[in-house]
Amino acid sequence: MGIEDPPETGDRLLWGGPETEERQPWGGPETEERLLWGGPETEERLLWGEPVSAEQLVAAERGYARCGPAERRLWERLSVFEGAFDREAVHAVCTSWTLPPTSILDVLDRLVPLALLPVDDLFAGEDDVPRYWMPHPMRAVGARRLTERGERPDLVLRHRRWCVKLARRAADWWQRGRQLDARDLALRELPDLAAAMDPTTAPLSRDEEAGTAVEIAVSLWFLWVVCGRAAEGRTRLRHALALLGGEPTARALWLAAFLELESGRPEEADPLLVRAWAAAVRDGDDGALGLLAHLRGSTALYQGRTRAAADEFREALALMGEYPEFGPTRHACWAGIALALCRTDPEAAQEALDQADLDRESRWSWVGRDRGAEAWSYIARAELAAWDGDLERAAEHARWALREHLCMGSAAGAAGAAELLAQIRVSAGRRDEAAHLLGAVDLLRTSVFDGSYRPAEFCVATRARSERALRELLDVRELRCAYEEGARRGLFALAGEA
Repeated sequence: MGIEDPPETGDRLLWGGPETEERQPWGGPETEERLLWGGPETEERLLWGEPVSAEQLVAAERGYARCGPAERRLWERLSVFEGAFDREAVHAVCTSWTLPPTSILDVLDRLVPLALLPVDDLFAGEDDVPRYWMPHPMRAVGARRLTERGERPDLVLRHRRWCVKLARRAADWWQRGRQLDARDLALRELPDLAAAMDPTTAPLSRDEEAGTAVEIAVSLWFLWVVCGRAAEGRTRLRHALALLGGEPTARALWLAAFLELESGRPEEADPLLVRAWAAAVRDGDDGALGLLAHLRGSTALYQGRTRAAADEFREALALMGEYPEFGPTRHACWAGIALALCRTDPEAAQEALDQADLDRESRWSWVGRDRGAEAWSYIARAELAAWDGDLERAAEHARWALREHLCMGSAAGAAGAAELLAQIRVSAGRRDEAAHLLGAVDLLRTSVFDGSYRPAEFCVATRARSERALRELLDVRELRCAYEEGARRGLFALAGEA
């Protein structure tokens, strides 16, 4: 069916048969049950994970039939979106010679009341622009027509290129200090980004599109590493790398190694680090060398090799530029040094924190605030305050770190901060509060990580000290009840009460 065909001709060609063939009026009982979807009107089918009835599909077909040619064409092309979208996305993905850039938004305005629902999913500080979502019955009608036209492969490729731009935008926001905005953008667009990270759905060969999938996954490194979605990121990146025809980039291998570490598998990160270093040298990627030094420091800190960790973080600082355009910031390196030394060399740890403040202030107007690094630095501040005997200030720092990690979505960071806060509460004689925090941590870890996960040695030592003290203060039954109460109330509630 061409776009110039009148509606009656378009319907005739769509449903097939000669022009003179008699057929029942649209919406008659026989036609409704014989729709190309098949089955009686009450039958449900699963579309994009949601049940859709034949009656809903019939209603969507009727809405499609009432549209003009341009609205039908846009309806079909919008079916490529997995989630909500805005006018900019429509303009970038759906334009064509039949839907030129100068008129496509007018067509969209006419289509909205017929096939789309308005969505209010803007995050704080974002420009107030309309966003839309296509319900599954409407999307199914459009997707089938788009496939019949033979235009779906081209639209899928354009959609994937749009997703690459989205991921790059989120990564740029993260590096420039708009970290909550970057996280919210990535999470809101994740249905579409996830589809683009699956090379098996691409119209081209898998290895050709695997490069696009890897690029999106690497751009979203902060979502996986800092915002607590390591398991999802690991699965998506491993899948894309397995289908990649050529050698991965140093940054892709760096992220793969980091995700193994975040999943509690440092032994699996080591060979990936070696490959990443070789790739960085091969490709002349000097920026990746700083990333790898930071990751080696993080691995050493995880394993409890504190001096080695501090040395690696210092090397990362030497290799990083003034304004790293990708990956962990200089503030993250200073925070790592402070964490590594806060229990063995408090003076050096405090110097690192002071230097982080100076380093950050000189760059504040340019890159803004690294919230993830700041949350980890407050764990080090809490340790130093406890070392000085100021338990009230230590608890304040630990509580701030806990809330910030929960805000960012980091389960590992929140668990570490909560266990440190529990240790401080035990030292202050507030045993029930301490036990509640540990019970909530247990629930968080079991819900986020698999059974093989082992926390970092830094956290293991903190937990062991707290549990030893609690066993001396509470009997087995009291301790179990306190843990269960903490798990029931949850870490978010306890963070607000702490």
